[in-house]
Amino acid sequence: MQNPAPSPIHVYFALLPGSLVLDWAGPAEALRIANQTLAKQGQPERFVQHFVSPTPESVSSVGAVLTQLEPLPATLPSPAWVVLVGLAGQHIAVDGAEARALLHWLRGLRPVAGQLELITVCAGSVLAAHAGLLTGRRATTHHQHLDELAAVDPRCDVVANRVFVADGAVYSSAGVTTGIDLLLHRISDTCGPALAAQVAQAMVVALRRGPNDPEFSPFLHHRNHLHPALHRVQDAVGQQPQADWSVPQMAEVAHTSPRHLTRLFLEHAGIAPLQYLRRIRLATAEAALRSGQNVTQAALMAGFSSDTQLRRAWHQFGRGGTPSQGSARSH
Repeated sequence: MQNPAPSPIHVYFALLPGSLVLDWAGPAEALRIANQTLAKQGQPERFVQHFVSPTPESVSSVGAVLTQLEPLPATLPSPAWVVLVGLAGQHIAVDGAEARALLHWLRGLRPVAGQLELITVCAGSVLAAHAGLLTGRRATTHHQHLDELAAVDPRCDVVANRVFVADGAVYSSAGVTTGIDLLLHRISDTCGPALAAQVAQAMVVALRRGPNDPEFSPFLHHRNHLHPALHRVQDAVGQQPQADWSVPQMAEVAHTSPRHLTRLFLEHAGIAPLQYLRRIRLATAEAALRSGQNVTQAALMAGFSSDTQLRRAWHQFGRGGTPSQGSARSH
């Protein structure tokens, strides 16, 4: 019996006059591409996007007029994300009628992980602070607004020099393009790192592993090329690392011979096909260990034939300690 499809996540971009276009358009595109990629894989789309505002029409930061905006909803479905974005200007003014209406609506929200989550981009965290949603939480914002955020809510633990910060059901990013980083992180959490890597690849942006790690995702390693056949193989391996892959099976995906596929991998990706497969499987196992799976479960989910094979790959690629220690650190 198949597991039922997960419920769609309703994503509400709350916009005010002067909202920074890049703060919401970049994340919205990431979600659109995620839906498009899921549909190509025969899976249901995961994200339903809404653009809401106290007024049906709003002028953006660059002067483009947004029309037919939805009203602020009286109730929110579960699961839902509310996204707050920055505004043009050095200071976030909240004395206008639209801002007051938005803050009144925000004060009625009670973020709960997996049910109702708050995402702020740039100075959107300042709006969240005015609504009392960051009290007792860690959060970040654009470097020009760090002092303002601390002044608005002294009980918010303001974190500087971070791409984004996660605290329970509240996620905050530093500004503009880091909103894309944060949404890619949330796509990875909800749809898996392989799908997030495909979205990042489509957007031609770096995918960061998490809020404290600036390194590239292992699912993007060896993909700095434009060879479509190799991308097909890498997409297939990333989507189903547990499958019984061999070089001939990969070659079928690429529509080429096994020998030629090996040449293509070495020339364009700088790695042999089976070594690439082991890297992807190891990354999948590491993610499973971090989520609380034991070594045997992680090995199975990643496609390793045994715990021993996982441990061999663990040491081959220079991971410290052992997989068992990685599992213990996740608890």
